[in-house]
Amino acid sequence: MQTEGRAPLESSRANRARRLFISIATLVFAVDLITKNWAASYLQFREPVRVIGEFLQLTYGTNPGAGFSLATNATPLLSSLKLCVAAFIIFYMRKVHNTGWAVGLALLLGGVLGNLWDRAVRPPGVWQGEVVDWIKLPNWPIFNVADSAIVCAGVLLTILAMKNVQPFEKPNRSA
Repeated sequence: MQTEGRAPLESSRANRARRLFISIATLVFAVDLITKNWAASYLQFREPVRVIGEFLQLTYGTNPGAGFSLATNATPLLSSLKLCVAAFIIFYMRKVHNTGWAVGLALLLGGVLGNLWDRAVRPPGVWQGEVVDWIKLPNWPIFNVADSAIVCAGVLLTILAMKNVQPFEKPNRSA
């Protein structure tokens, strides 16, 4: 009886986690794409726009490498790694029941796909495109919505792992 009563709850929890995952990943990707296109058309040939004095500015930049402009000559390799990360997240998301993990993985996937999109479609060419960055804080490289989502995902997933929150339901051994 316990397994029969628990199955709909597990299924409901898994479905809720998947819906949340799809919604957040799609939202992050869409907002990232819209804001990068806006930055490319509005900020590209202008002086930085000061939003909060020197603390927060909007400015256009591109990044051919990884974070902090590392590995600028390895763009095809970075693109391949991002494809693997995206495939890994999508494959394992099918098993996730915890909404916290779903949110973290969605933020990560949305951010990875946002930057991967730039690599695929922006100059200088396919899988070598430069990522558009447009948010500037003092003493920090400029970044974008996708980068922010990836960092937030890293923080959230680290906290969940440190608290030993399990992403998957443990098998029910009582029967």
